Amino acid sequence: MAELIFFRIALGAYFVSAMGYIASLLAGRVRVARASMWVFALAFVLHTVPVVARWMGAPSAPSAGVYGSLSFIAWVVSGLYLAFQTKTKTQTLGAFVSPTVVVMMIAASAGLMDEHPIPFALRGPLVTFHIVLQLTGGAFFALACLAGIVYLVQDRLIRGKKVAGFSRLLPPLQDLDRINHLCTVWGFPLMTLGIIAGSIWARSVWGSDWHWDPKQIFTAVSWVLYAVLVHQRVAIGWKGRKAACLSIIAFAGLIFAFIGVNALFVTMHRF
Repeated sequence: MAELIFFRIALGAYFVSAMGYIASLLAGRVRVARASMWVFALAFVLHTVPVVARWMGAPSAPSAGVYGSLSFIAWVVSGLYLAFQTKTKTQTLGAFVSPTVVVMMIAASAGLMDEHPIPFALRGPLVTFHIVLQLTGGAFFALACLAGIVYLVQDRLIRGKKVAGFSRLLPPLQDLDRINHLCTVWGFPLMTLGIIAGSIWARSVWGSDWHWDPKQIFTAVSWVLYAVLVHQRVAIGWKGRKAACLSIIAFAGLIFAFIGVNALFVTMHRF
């Protein structure tokens, strides 16, 4: 019960923060964004309580299921954004991050109605390792995608010579590209390790690490897109619009693998 109370209070604080961030853009007041950041930080602290409680109370794979996975992703995205706030001038990026977190929290709350016992096959440290790595990598990619979207918006405004208006309120292109870059190169190895852990677990449970399962296929496609993006950024030196566009496309594929597959296909990964 206490877990749900803190979850709902955190959701309310995230919502207040989102409204403040959006108001800061509409009113052209950066100070409002600064105040909203502190509310967002409070929401993150409150959100930590149900996340930790979930880990302490679940027998295994505490981040499995709609509620556990979305709540965990929202928590990691929030923490990452707050961490980047200390190194970059991206306070108004919260106008895009906080509403995204609110949507994930609402979806997680709705997922409570569809909670069911964790299957026996999911009760083990390896599957927990697999799920946590995949979700954490996904959170990095989510923030990279948001930074990429805002980068494209800001770049278009600058190219249209509208720097005196809405553009001056958005974060600098350099900071947005830095967030996109760091989240991509950090998220990719986490996703890779998660896939490896999942493959080992699948072999031990089902006798094979590849079943041509739709979720496996679309996750593999997303992994390839991110592998190309990391290679182009690190080896070729991609920056700016190309990297932003590919990070958005790759994340769209990841979202489809996470949500769309369950709605359109029969999959072994309905958890």
